[in-house]
Amino acid sequence: MYIDKLIVKNFRNIKKINIDFNKNVNIFYGDNAQGKTSILEGIYFCATGRSHKTHIDKEIINFDESEAHLEIFARGDTFCDKINVHLKKNMKKWITVNSMPIRKIGELFGVLSIVLFAPEDLQLVKSGPSERRRFVDLEMCQLSKIYYYDLKQYHKILKQRNNLLKEIQKDKNLKETLFVWDSQLINFGAKVIKQRQKFIEEISGLAGNVHSKITGGAESLGIVYRPSVLISEFEKKIKRNTDRDIFYGSTSVGPHKDDISFFINGYDARDYGSQGQQRCAVLSSKLAEIQIIKNEKNTNPVLLLDDVLSELDEKRQSFLLESIKDIQVIITCTGVEDIIKKYNEGAKIFFVKNGNVENRETPPNIV
Repeated sequence: MYIDKLIVKNFRNIKKINIDFNKNVNIFYGDNAQGKTSILEGIYFCATGRSHKTHIDKEIINFDESEAHLEIFARGDTFCDKINVHLKKNMKKWITVNSMPIRKIGELFGVLSIVLFAPEDLQLVKSGPSERRRFVDLEMCQLSKIYYYDLKQYHKILKQRNNLLKEIQKDKNLKETLFVWDSQLINFGAKVIKQRQKFIEEISGLAGNVHSKITGGAESLGIVYRPSVLISEFEKKIKRNTDRDIFYGSTSVGPHKDDISFFINGYDARDYGSQGQQRCAVLSSKLAEIQIIKNEKNTNPVLLLDDVLSELDEKRQSFLLESIKDIQVIITCTGVEDIIKKYNEGAKIFFVKNGNVENRETPPNIV
């Protein structure tokens, strides 16, 4: 799978651009705050139905405009899918796939498979649990519509249960109705836990193999699932924590409290790993993501690298670039010379300034 064309209108600081990509490497360079990351954000939005920068859609519409439009063409050996995204201030987003409106975002997942690697991902090991859950959920939703549905249902029920908990604070008689939401929460929560367990076991094995290669066998990497509650104990803990949940107005156990841990040579990388080790663990995990998509969907994802190469040392840069030669890569950077030298040939180069994109055969200062 690869992106053939992207059309962007009134998105962030981009007024209008039309980009033709090649199947291999596409490099967007220029100063900061010129629109490079916005191009990747637009691709990400087309693939997932949301931004990775904000949860408020109207924030990504150009300040001087009332609506924005994205159009992307994703190709494979036997297909070409067109995704259209329409965003209007104070209105719901409108997304179509091959001119057919989608009813739920879950219908969009998997049409364009992507893996995004951004500077903030390098904080994954030492960031909070919510960021690690997001990392797991995004990949799993791309791979499985069943998981997307189960996760969505779980969070819908969780919200309703939390609302009822707050109402019970005012009217104790409503406590008798809590069991209705408890049973549904346990049902869908168990499905989420089971699927997460399987996925994390798979990504741990693949990431461990990658990590061993990067470190020349000097380090082992394991990713461990830390569920908030075991399926066998879910019902018991929900009942035991009922009074506590009513007091705080929120549900204390369930997949919304899950976490994962990264272990290097048996030690928790969050507490004992150096910054270099933590970054290497994240790199290994991202490369494992690519492999899982290949295995599950029998197609290559598109890799988006948002100014992340400068954050990696020379050895890890080389390993990353060597590992992704067979997939489409879209890279943003400020300095392009070193990247061009690593690729030697075949890269398509774009210069970005003030929201405009200019195709260049070679960047300045390349001999």
